[in-house]
This record gives sequence, C-alpha cells and structure tokens, in this order.
Amino acid sequence: MSNIIVLGAGMVGSTMAIDLAKRHSVAITDFNKAALDKAVEKCNTLIPITLDVTNKATLQKTIQPYDLVLCAVPGFLGFETLKTILEAEKNVIDISFFPENALELNALAKQKNVTAIVDCGVAPGMGNIILGYYNEKLKLTDFECLVGGLPKIKKWPFNYKAPFSPVDVIEEYTRPARYIENGHVVVKDALSDVELVNFEKMGTLESFNSDGLRSILYTMAHIPNMKEKTLRYPGHIEYINVLKNSGFFNEENIMVNGVSISPLEFSSKILFNEWKLGDTEEEITVMRITIKGTDKKGKNKTIIYSLYDEFCKETNASSMARTTGYTATAAANLFLDGIFTEKGVFPPELVGKHESCFTYFLHYLKERNVQYIKTEK
Repeated sequence: MSNIIVLGAGMVGSTMAIDLAKRHSVAITDFNKAALDKAVEKCNTLIPITLDVTNKATLQKTIQPYDLVLCAVPGFLGFETLKTILEAEKNVIDISFFPENALELNALAKQKNVTAIVDCGVAPGMGNIILGYYNEKLKLTDFECLVGGLPKIKKWPFNYKAPFSPVDVIEEYTRPARYIENGHVVVKDALSDVELVNFEKMGTLESFNSDGLRSILYTMAHIPNMKEKTLRYPGHIEYINVLKNSGFFNEENIMVNGVSISPLEFSSKILFNEWKLGDTEEEITVMRITIKGTDKKGKNKTIIYSLYDEFCKETNASSMARTTGYTATAAANLFLDGIFTEKGVFPPELVGKHESCFTYFLHYLKERNVQYIKTEK
C-alpha cells in the first residue's frame, strides 16, 4: 500500500481517488470544500485536505509525505502546478491537459530524478498509448483519433454537456488545430473540416478539427499523416460558430453600462448552467483510433480500436470520468508496481511503447468495464 495524494476533487479527480482507495491510502485536495465533502461522502476512507494549488509553498509542503501525486486541476493551472510538484521532487501522474508543452519540463524532472506521466486520460491518453505500442510494431503512415463525450439525452440547442469546466471546452473550440499532412504541420481553425461519421450504437455524429495531437506532434513526427477530431451530435458546431464568430469567446474586456467584462468569462458563466453535467446524468464516451502502416514483410495493415462507454450506475461515475480517470489510475498503479521506472516527463505514447505497459493499461481498464474493441484489416 502506498500513500497517494490527488489534487482536484472534481468529477474526474474524485473518481480517480475512489479507484485508488481500493489499494492505497489516498488524500484528496481541493480549494472547494463542498467538492471534498461530496468525494468523502462517496468514499469515507479518503482524507480531505482544503488546498489552494496556486500557493506554491503550501502545495509543496502538503505533498511532501506522499509517494505519488495525481494532478487533476483545471488546464489553466496545470503547467505551473506540475512544475511545482517536480520541483518538490515528487513523482506525478497528470491529467490537467494544459496548453503548454509538458516536454519543456523534462530536464527538470530528470534533474530531480522523478517520473511524470502526463496527458494520461482518454484522448489524449489511451489513443497515445495505442499509437506508441503500434509504432514499435509497424512502419506507420497514418494516425486518426475521433473522440467525444456526449449526453445520452439531447437538449436543444447545444445537445452537449461538459464533464469539466466550460472554459476548457471553449479553449478546445478556439485554439488553432494542428495536424500532420504529408509530413508537414498544417494549422487550421478549430471547428473546421466538419464531416459526418457513422458509429455503431450512436448513429451519425459530426467531427471537427481540434488541437488534440499535443505531444505526438513532436514524439511521432516521423508519421506523415496524423489528425485528431472531436465528435458532437449533428448541429452543435453551427451554434458554437455563431457564438465564436459573434465575439462571445473573446478574452479582451468590453464596457457594459460602465462595467468592464470579458465576453469569454460571461459566456462561460452562461454556458456553465447550460452545459453542466448532473451528478447522475447519463452520458457516453465514443472514440475510434485508426492506425495504418506496413509490417516487417511490407504488408499493409489497418488497426482500429473502438470505445463506447456509458455512465456507470453501479459506481455513479460518469463515462468521461471513468475513461479518463481509470487511465490515470492505471498509470499510477503501473508506476507503483515498478513496471515503468524511467525518469523524466513522459507523454503516454512513450509509456505505451512498452508491451508490458500497453497490456497493463488494457487489462486494468477492462477490469473496470472500459473496453477497447480491436479490429484489424
């Protein structure tokens, strides 16, 4: 049994803490006491700690007694929080999905002789792990990730609910999307290249460009074609584009009746209620990973991994919390079991490249009924 501390008691953070508490002693922290109370209500062995992660000295003092830190803070706090954890010489699994490049902290992690596994969710996360594994097996030419979290019951106009902060969702809708085409980095607006794609159980969904390749732009730059697209119910993107092109996501303050206000903050406040996922509201995670390449005999191969996952009534855990959180807790147990021991900052593809790690992730998730179905052509 190890001592673990989870930073962030939101939907995903609390799901991770509860899962880890089956094997370990787990503390959970948050700035919001109500979030801590809710987590402890679900699992009374959790040790709640009220903590402001932006207070560097307090954060480093709080995490000092623990064997491993799991970071599930909002994206805008992620990079600095991770840096502070590494400076405190602590091993860490991170799912804060911050916009900065985590590999910039690789030298610091090595200097402190610690391990940081970052972007360890569903996508980024399991998609990277699958890619990393097949990059060792095949000469790859193509990687495509289609992924989305969707409510089971559609509610007009957006037909969408967010299992995390609307600010982070809007970031996905505004940050330029980078992908690789014929060996070159191409940058397009987010929400561009809308396509209708058919999925078993879900029917037709719409996909659009989003900046989801992240670390594999650098670690897998030898693959000539790579793309990540987000999935939503048809019609969602048109409504988002109306808001985006009308200035509702602008960060620069405007004056309204003598009050200076940020359109982005205002919109986030409105959309928080519109998009808020209820504690027991059923939702679905859909993902399709397609990898193409040639084997050692020069034969063309297409490998597809499909995920369809629903809200779990047994644990009252959202699908996005399960698919994201259990990937991170798999990484935590993988590290604590001594299966991955390298020092530095590692995006998931550099962990999944090892067969022992790849099979560990799939087995761990399958045990929790998060099942990736493989087909091969």
